[in-house]
Amino acid sequence: MHLTSPAFKTNAARAMRDPGLQKALGTAKGAFLQRRAAAVAALPEFEALRDIGREIKNHTLAHLDFYLETFAANVERVGGKVHWCSTAEEARATVLKICQDEGAKTVTKGKSMISEELGINDHLEAHGIQPVETDLGEYILQLRREHPSHIIAPAFHLNREDWEADFRRMHTDLPPDRVFAERRDILAEARTRLREKFLAADVGITGANFLIAETGSSVIVTNEGNGDLTQTLPRVHIALASIEKVVPTLEDCCSLLRLLARSATGQDFSVYTTFSTGPKRAPDLDGPEAYHVVLLDNGRSNMMGTEFQEMLRCIRCAACMNHCPVYGAVGGHAYGWVYPGPMGSVLTPSLVGVEKTGHLPNASTFCGKCESVCPVKIPLPKMMRHWREREFERHLTPASMRRGLGLWAWFAQRPALYRAVTRFGIGAVALLGRGRGSFRSLPLAGGWTEGRDLPVPEGGTFMARYKAQQRKAAR
Repeated sequence: MHLTSPAFKTNAARAMRDPGLQKALGTAKGAFLQRRAAAVAALPEFEALRDIGREIKNHTLAHLDFYLETFAANVERVGGKVHWCSTAEEARATVLKICQDEGAKTVTKGKSMISEELGINDHLEAHGIQPVETDLGEYILQLRREHPSHIIAPAFHLNREDWEADFRRMHTDLPPDRVFAERRDILAEARTRLREKFLAADVGITGANFLIAETGSSVIVTNEGNGDLTQTLPRVHIALASIEKVVPTLEDCCSLLRLLARSATGQDFSVYTTFSTGPKRAPDLDGPEAYHVVLLDNGRSNMMGTEFQEMLRCIRCAACMNHCPVYGAVGGHAYGWVYPGPMGSVLTPSLVGVEKTGHLPNASTFCGKCESVCPVKIPLPKMMRHWREREFERHLTPASMRRGLGLWAWFAQRPALYRAVTRFGIGAVALLGRGRGSFRSLPLAGGWTEGRDLPVPEGGTFMARYKAQQRKAAR
């Protein structure tokens, strides 16, 4: 995928000026928040379950080599094949070879963020193989030649009228009087058109929400059923997964599934939860003749043993981005790569490098909501601070910012002087703003006032007010 994370500020400014995007963000976001809140409230043991999920993932990461080897051995035992890929280039080459060996002309795909990370669609197309996205949101985006803006709702940034306009533009055989009053009408039309693709496909590619070491199974969750057809109708099923998706047992997987749907869409469980274990056996009525798992590292092993290891607990529910005020203002495309929102602000620098993605860890208010809703309690704000530290250490931050921080640090190491200067500064700004309420511009504060007003300070400095409160409490 084209990396535009270095242009995050430009992307974000453009997104905030886009009325269609702002309408879509305002409409879709609230539904996720309400449904998740209702689902959590209906499960009294949800907080205890979060602790269980965190410990399952921590245990697995502590013994990742063992569980990956166990998973691979069990896949081979049931007749499948595991392909170990260190880089995206290796994974693309592996998928292409499997397809070419099968003489594949058409490949159906279930929604997979790993396939986006690999850029697998463009790679297959470049070699004469037609990939067909079968998730409705992904199907619309393929028609638009766009990438997902959300990891569970890929067309999060579109309104219903966008869907209809693109559907008519790309399907010129539609009768003019064909009415798409609801998204389900578009779904019905897409289902009709995709049915022939499902039947014609030689290879089906899916992602994997979990890999179960105990059985060698891959697990996907969907609400449309397209994942099942992608896995069972073609001769070959390829499951794409990153190495941290493995869990020890079926029981562990079920515990995490109880967290996943509630955190993602507010459902108790997704409509379809599908376990695939190897190719079909003699008594089976359907299923693939060959089963391949492509295991991708692509920088994840470099996170092990570092302050970013906890990011590998992520189960891709998107709760962090659904609750993030920054994502809610600019959408997913502004982040410039596969993974948007708070989880992307930590994961993308880990996989791509902070040199190219330094804006992302800074795209946070540090309100802490992302950590509070994460089903496996990933400390996302802490890790974004670590990336800011790395950015500063490598002199990647602008010189003006470094000078400003250096000046602040000099004063902060001299408490008496710091308090005197801040008292004077607050008083001067309050005097200048008397009767105004807020500043639209202010010297030395252009970075703030460029995008918002600066309220006129009231009531003195924090330390002064804190001391006054302490004296009042002591009376």
